[in-house]
Amino acid sequence: MTRIGVVLMNLGGPERIQDVGPFLYNLFSDPEIIRLPIRSLQKPMAWLISSLRSSKSQQAYLSIGGGSPLRRITEQQARELQSELRQRGINATSYVAMRYWHPFTESAVADLKADGIEEVVVLPLYPHFSISTSGSSFRELERLRQSDTTFQKLSIRCIRSWYNHPGYLNAMADLISNQIFLSEIPSKVNIFFTAHGVPKSYVEDAGDPYQKEIESCAALIMNVLKNRLGYENPYTLAYQSRVGPEEWLRPYTNEVLEDLGKAGIRDLVVVPISFVSEHIETLEEIDIEYRELAKKNGIENFYRVPALDTYPAFISSLADLVISSLNGPQVELETVSELPTKVKLYPQEKWQWGWNNSSEVWNGRVAMIVFLSFVFELIIGKGPLHLLGLL
Repeated sequence: MTRIGVVLMNLGGPERIQDVGPFLYNLFSDPEIIRLPIRSLQKPMAWLISSLRSSKSQQAYLSIGGGSPLRRITEQQARELQSELRQRGINATSYVAMRYWHPFTESAVADLKADGIEEVVVLPLYPHFSISTSGSSFRELERLRQSDTTFQKLSIRCIRSWYNHPGYLNAMADLISNQIFLSEIPSKVNIFFTAHGVPKSYVEDAGDPYQKEIESCAALIMNVLKNRLGYENPYTLAYQSRVGPEEWLRPYTNEVLEDLGKAGIRDLVVVPISFVSEHIETLEEIDIEYRELAKKNGIENFYRVPALDTYPAFISSLADLVISSLNGPQVELETVSELPTKVKLYPQEKWQWGWNNSSEVWNGRVAMIVFLSFVFELIIGKGPLHLLGLL
């Protein structure tokens, strides 16, 4: 039988408090997160941002036990998927490839080669495609493939996104239904989808399909629930986790929670739609920050739908995706790693001045100013960072 390798791609997360700084450095070193016009400034800027953000991020991780559970959960998902595929007669071995923390993509590639894998299926654990999540992971895999002749010989099939897969939709509907029925009047519960945000310019300037896939996914899940329950709950979609001065996809989760409270909503079922595993943004941002905000604004019952993790119906849907990929036309890494035609990565052809909605211009300008100010303050030995105790 052909030896199949299934590569599960995810973000990664710091497992210990001392990992937070290095994790943030890796994150902000990626030009898909912050784009600079001068490539040589990417790593110094990543060091600066990670240094300034580490303390606050460490406090957030301490509030959920001192580290991210993402690696443990993802590795369990990989084991469960491997078992499911083997039960279906597929000679599969699963591998985890994290983008910004251990086990890195390089480790997964090394293991694929060492195990003598003959065919690879790449499955991002992001249901919805974005240039900053799945896209970045696909391009990292492509970069490694270009420099590795042994890896180039492996046949690779890729799954770009799967937000509309029936198994995934039904698994989500299962978990949402469980929370709906905790309310005294299930038909009146407001279902609140909260997705990880991306800069608005990714969608408008770069052609990122993320927003369309998120909106379509929420509507599809609501349709499954309507057919299952016999009634249609009101629902809302918003975006969380915004950082920096740039405008991100709206509406923002915190603002919508305030509006729902003012509108008299008392029962809210919160669905982390873009997250398939528990991590900092579900356990801290939603469960602590947003729960507190909701209570403050009069929302009495804050029911949070758990992430899919290793829910059996979800694992089964992942196995369906792998088998469909193996039996269908081959979608190659070179195809899915291609950027939308409008997107620009560094180095830019020229530096652009002026206020506009381009993320590389805005982020680049701000980053340049911050970096130069930081260097200047180091030289003179005083300034706002010293006053804040950051230097």
